[in-house]
Amino acid sequence: MTELSGVLVIAATAPELAAPAGWRTCVCGVGPVEAAAATAAAIAAARPAVILHVGIAGARRRAGLAPGTLVIGSASIYCDLAPRNPFSPRLVTTSATLIAALQRAAPGALVRPIGTSAHVGGTKECDIEAMEGFAVLRAAALADVPAVEMRAISNEIEETDRARWHLDLAFDTIVSITPRLVAELRRCVN
Repeated sequence: MTELSGVLVIAATAPELAAPAGWRTCVCGVGPVEAAAATAAAIAAARPAVILHVGIAGARRRAGLAPGTLVIGSASIYCDLAPRNPFSPRLVTTSATLIAALQRAAPGALVRPIGTSAHVGGTKECDIEAMEGFAVLRAAALADVPAVEMRAISNEIEETDRARWHLDLAFDTIVSITPRLVAELRRCVN
């Protein structure tokens, strides 16, 4: 068996990744297909002990979450599968140990399920929406690597004018918290 190599931090885009400080990173690309393929390849190459998936997300207006709010994924739900069927999984839950680690690093973070969809607005059943979470966490689960997702809110999902999204704030928020998240996850796996 390959020796485990610590924490692998995965994000869809480079602006969501903090500069590595003793951890490996992977830019997985936008959307579930790119994310699943890149994550599987990164796991095979790095054989991490744990995966931290970071990025930005939208929140439904009804959730009342301000831009920059941090959300830890209690579960990831793949919302693009229709009709639902017994052959295609659509839920990956996160271990309480990993959630607790992120809560120690970011005490004000909320814990909520995060929906995954390939298009904005595709997660009708979730208040938090991103495009890669389920793919990253499912690839990790299939490889028996524990994984957790953390998102910074950038916009209301219903807001169609992207000029009104707070991308820079969300990028800065997730990048600034990542070193603390990695430190806590290291304590969990060592």
